[in-house]
Amino acid sequence: MLKKYDPYENVIEVLSEAMNIGNINKHMFEIIKNPQRALTVYLPVKMDDGSVQVFEGYRVQHSNIRGPFKGGIRYHQDCDLNEVKALATWMTLKCAVVDIAYGGAKGGIQVDPRTLSEAELCRLTRRYTYAIEPIIGTNKDIPAPDVNTNSKIMAWILDTYSMLQGKPCPGVVTGKPLELGGSKGREAATGRGVVISTELILKKDNKATEGQKVAIQGVGNVGGNAARILHEKGAKIVAISDVSAAIYAEDGLDIPSIMDYLKDPQSLLVHYDAQGITHITNEELLQCNCDILIPAALENQINEEVAKKLQCSYIVEGANGPTTTAGDKILEARGITLVPDILANSGGVIVSYFEWVQNIQVLTWDEDKVNEMLENQMSKAFIDVVAESEKSACSLRMAAYIVAIRKVIHAQDVKGIFP
Repeated sequence: MLKKYDPYENVIEVLSEAMNIGNINKHMFEIIKNPQRALTVYLPVKMDDGSVQVFEGYRVQHSNIRGPFKGGIRYHQDCDLNEVKALATWMTLKCAVVDIAYGGAKGGIQVDPRTLSEAELCRLTRRYTYAIEPIIGTNKDIPAPDVNTNSKIMAWILDTYSMLQGKPCPGVVTGKPLELGGSKGREAATGRGVVISTELILKKDNKATEGQKVAIQGVGNVGGNAARILHEKGAKIVAISDVSAAIYAEDGLDIPSIMDYLKDPQSLLVHYDAQGITHITNEELLQCNCDILIPAALENQINEEVAKKLQCSYIVEGANGPTTTAGDKILEARGITLVPDILANSGGVIVSYFEWVQNIQVLTWDEDKVNEMLENQMSKAFIDVVAESEKSACSLRMAAYIVAIRKVIHAQDVKGIFP
């Protein structure tokens, strides 16, 4: 029987390998390997029919060595503690590699939000906020949206937390509505960051974005915004997918039309049809003939078997942990260039940091400024990662981990161990 994929084991394995390749002293390995706190909560919620259902939720705080804990909250039926531990660890590394003053955390609830009414979802969110309230806060731990959560859910968290504190606390979450202190440019930031990463890796190889054939797995916030922005820049989006299906068009998809169709939450790609479109499986999307593959769905999508069949030249990871360690080795052997998640999808946390700074200083920046600052931050990080890759003769993933680990360990060395 095949061993079940464990994302936390995956991230620890890559951490250990990166420390070996980067000749990093392992005296701090146990500290950066283990989360500082892992909280499991049980959430009784009154359903619309009068029954009571109990949901399991998590908040894992991996590290605050470099700043307050930071990380999104996801609602997904397959969410479990080990997944959240892995995601929190990746957040620590992500914040370090792009050099923002945050540590890493993550949260989640084991639920399929599509099975709940909006009223039930609101009650669940408020109960979860009540349960984790003692460990979050503007200067302690700042949640944000993730899979199946959005600005509305952040507004519920903000309101619940503020009610418990007896005052407005806009800095407790990021990714919230503009009217409640959200930042311009935040909603599209992760997808925009994926596009910036794509442009940077193409530019490194003296290639233009225009005309590149792109396949995107997942057309939610990250994949949808990446598709829209890449289309505007002249790339040819040949395949996209959602939870229901994938679609393909050799000559490129009409992205504006598809995005307009998907504005209705009930609309699914399985029902979308237009001239030249073929409905394909998720596996066929990953393996389709394209220049750039952007996995922007969930973890564990590109394993060893899938990696052998890919027909792309580049992978830019929009999701967290979409490629397994075994898959990575196959891609490297095949010469497929991969921009890793902790760099490629860091746009969301970078602009979350900008939002948090604006809240603390009671300021509002315009969207052009936010986007310019985002591009500058990611470009500097990309240069550092490429330089480390060349110095250590390793993949961009290993280089990104080496850069991040060194920053985290240096901060811990400077602080020392308490008490």
